Amino acid sequence: MLTLPADGSNPDLSLLYDVNGLAKDAPSWVDGAVSWIGEYGILLGLGLLCLTAWLRARRRPDAPVAVAAVAWAPLAAAVAAILNIPIRALVARPRPFVEHTGLDVLASGKDDFSFASDHATLTMAIAVALLLAERRLGVLAVLFALLQGFCRVYMGVHYPTDVLGGYALGTAVVLLLAPPATAVLVPLCRSLARTAAAPLVAARGRRDGAAQAPYDSGSGTGHPGSGIAA
Repeated sequence: MLTLPADGSNPDLSLLYDVNGLAKDAPSWVDGAVSWIGEYGILLGLGLLCLTAWLRARRRPDAPVAVAAVAWAPLAAAVAAILNIPIRALVARPRPFVEHTGLDVLASGKDDFSFASDHATLTMAIAVALLLAERRLGVLAVLFALLQGFCRVYMGVHYPTDVLGGYALGTAVVLLLAPPATAVLVPLCRSLARTAAAPLVAARGRRDGAAQAPYDSGSGTGHPGSGIAA
């Protein structure tokens, strides 16, 4: 049964109407821009940040370890997205526009469940993993992830708590699974450094001895289980 807009007693719903209400007053080109950014743009931007982090990691003193840290970002996002599939089915929360009137919905074809937001889950997982691997790029990635959450609520396709749930899931996957990820990715990247695939994990000039070099905590990067490096 459809319900009327929030009267303030439900902060989640009130914030949804407040943020989505901005879309009602904005020009159509702004709505179109926010929709594209919220659906595709942020993910593309994070992809470019991952590419930049990889290129920089290949030039670190311990390049294979640094590349392993960067590789954890997209892998963690994929794991988090997979874990979100049963979560969404279990919670079975309808999209906000299904149960509430007066929303300006800027995306079509959203007939699946709402909690947790896949976009928020993916973007925060990538952001937190990059923060562990490359602080400066990671901070920018976190800002991208926060913008992603705003866009999804602005578009009328998620409640704010859907976004927060996605953030929590993405962060938890990165941090909790970092130790086993490190145990697999670091040896794998060091092994690749000895093969024809060496350019993937170490730039020319960094390959000799890279497979044996210890982690340099002052290099500006870490590995998935090392915490945030300077």
